[in-house]
Amino acid sequence: MAPTTQTTAVVPPDTVQDAAATPEREMPWKDLGLKQQEYEDIRRLLGRRPTAAELAMYSVMWSEHCSYKSSKIHLRQFADKTTPQMRAHLLVGMGQNAGVVDIGDGWAVTYKVESHNHPSYVEPYQGAATGVGGIVRDIISMGARPVAVMDQLRFGAPDHPDTARVVHGVVAGVGGYGNCLGLPNIGGETEFDPSYQGNPLVNALCVGVLRHEDIHLANASGAGNKVVLFGARTGGDGIGGASILASESFEDGVPAKRPSVQVGDPFMEKVLIECCLELFAAGLVLGIQDLGAAGISCATSELASNGDGGMHVDLEKVLLRDPSLSAGEILMSESQERMMAVVAPERLGEFMAVIDKWDVEASVIGEVNASGRLTIDHFGERIVDVDPRTVAHEGPTYERPYARPSWQDALNADTTDRLERPATAAALGEQVRAVVTSPNQASTTWVTSQYDRFVRGNTALSQPDDAGVVRVDEATCRGVAISTDANGRFTKLDPATGAAQALAESYRNVCTVGARPLAVSDCLNFGSPEDPDAMWQLVEAVTGLADACRAMGVPVTGGNVSLYNSHGAVKGLPDSSINPTPVVCVLGVMDDVRRANPSGWRQEGLAVVALGTTRAELDGSAWARVVHDHLGGMPPQVDLDAEAALGRVLTALSGASAPDGSPLLRAAHDCSDGGLIQTLVDACLRFGVGASVDLTGVESEEVDDFTALFSESGARAVVAVPEALLPAVQAAADAEDVAWARLGTTGGDLLVVTGTDLLADGGAGRPLVLDLAELRESVEATLPALFG
Repeated sequence: MAPTTQTTAVVPPDTVQDAAATPEREMPWKDLGLKQQEYEDIRRLLGRRPTAAELAMYSVMWSEHCSYKSSKIHLRQFADKTTPQMRAHLLVGMGQNAGVVDIGDGWAVTYKVESHNHPSYVEPYQGAATGVGGIVRDIISMGARPVAVMDQLRFGAPDHPDTARVVHGVVAGVGGYGNCLGLPNIGGETEFDPSYQGNPLVNALCVGVLRHEDIHLANASGAGNKVVLFGARTGGDGIGGASILASESFEDGVPAKRPSVQVGDPFMEKVLIECCLELFAAGLVLGIQDLGAAGISCATSELASNGDGGMHVDLEKVLLRDPSLSAGEILMSESQERMMAVVAPERLGEFMAVIDKWDVEASVIGEVNASGRLTIDHFGERIVDVDPRTVAHEGPTYERPYARPSWQDALNADTTDRLERPATAAALGEQVRAVVTSPNQASTTWVTSQYDRFVRGNTALSQPDDAGVVRVDEATCRGVAISTDANGRFTKLDPATGAAQALAESYRNVCTVGARPLAVSDCLNFGSPEDPDAMWQLVEAVTGLADACRAMGVPVTGGNVSLYNSHGAVKGLPDSSINPTPVVCVLGVMDDVRRANPSGWRQEGLAVVALGTTRAELDGSAWARVVHDHLGGMPPQVDLDAEAALGRVLTALSGASAPDGSPLLRAAHDCSDGGLIQTLVDACLRFGVGASVDLTGVESEEVDDFTALFSESGARAVVAVPEALLPAVQAAADAEDVAWARLGTTGGDLLVVTGTDLLADGGAGRPLVLDLAELRESVEATLPALFG
């Protein structure tokens, strides 16, 4: 398709020459989200006032969302605490569009999680849809084929009148975009909590596969190479969208600036994926950058800054949907489905031939040079002349004040010890049913049924299993497992422990399906960095997560920070911000995905075994939340040595075989939210096979029947094996000094639980009996009853 360009300059340009000649001219720096000191810094860097176009560039690139100005001094811990051993499988680390991990046999995987929180509150469908599209383009830009997506969703109270609007739009947006791309959605999280009212969290992850030699980076090097913008045309949608929306709080329910939310076109993105992969295969791309937050401002400045020279751009050559856009608007637009490539001039014809084949529009908008500057002309007038590093990588860095909140001690002192416990078996049974059918513990089928989980035919496991598993190599069945986890309630009680716990659970889930953990991506969702309380939570969580990654031997390959998830102008209160929510995504490798462990049992007569130690840890639990609407105390302790030992047991058992060559493990499921009872309910409902369970083996002086069911101690899992192979489980657990207990046997259409006090089989006790058919109907009806 022949490109067309702008033919008229709509707005008289504010040129570099004009800026030098009119230093006194007032500029709208405050309207664009800059602080006065930041504006003065821009003037100092340039030696003059900025032009309108330069001001637009600096405003979006120095926003919190793009520059990480409040968090980057703390994020350095991830690199500083990464050991050489942790880098053994790391091909590309932090600083590029996504990390790349070696998974063996010449294969690599790239994956990353990012947020699209604020746009998803303003316009839920497009906010969520373009969040998926943006993370998919990050993966494309590394040279990989996207193969799966995941989503981590958090909404306000389920009975709040605005929650349904956000839920319906977000779920439809995630599903609509991903389904149209033909990418399976293999897992994620869905949570409801009043702290997210007005600040929903929409985090999206994409994973892609590539050969080692196919890695591409976001660098613009080589004087004379051409800069090509291709994909969708640039329009007025999303001008300053993610970069501004994600860099301020919503006050009184409305953002102070309400720019357009981006509008996505998944069919254009699907064509763009195939076009890019053909360009990569033909060796026609020297450097590439997707256009997301901050649009052309980001792509040009980052490519030039990462290169060894400079870049010149003729902005009138950008193809527009709206010819009335000013130069600043063109630079700030976050229109979707766009890529920028660096192409050798002698291969430009081949590049354009592939572009034409896929019916994608493209234009050569500039050229790499040796100037060390980024210059942009608009109809022959110089409107930008900057050092690209000052735009992309050398923006402001803040050491925000932070302090332990004044209310933290009272929160931690308010433990579950004062909460009433069930006194009878009947009361315990009622509480069990209340917990497992509550919105946060019930089936998420209403959500996941709107996603295609099996398109492409490589999905080995997906929700409701512990991790999503996809095949990478059809010949060997080598593949990867990914789990995403966070617990904002634990993190509010103790940010460092909560962040470490998120890593521990995600690591455990990957081991539970049978994979070996290799790397981490994270999405850190916190309140306003201008609130010392929220900033303290962020610093503590980053430190806790970095220390835990080093202890577990898994490096952070990249991720995202989303701040200003706050409720208004009043700071310093327990509910001024969302529950701090560090989402941690662990990636593991599997030699054969056909051996992946499902979270429930299919067969009768299997031995059910609990691994790990149960303690009286109920603070922050699902029981406290559902039964008493309580949050207080301290989260369960995180024993990373115990987590690593449990992981070794699970991976060893997953790799072992029965005498007939079949997998030794027939099911495995971790214990986390909701405790052991939730694990048992999930495992029984997975394939509709019940179990008879005796809690005696996991109980102790401090752990009675009630505590055994609802405690949320970490480093625990439940596995099922053929009866004859039970000694193998015992031997593996003993070798790693992991506690184990025989719980019972699978079979029937009931879950029957006996214990030593309330659930004793005899005397004043009475076993807990759950009918699976009735239970399935109840847990699958919860979300439809709320959201239809």
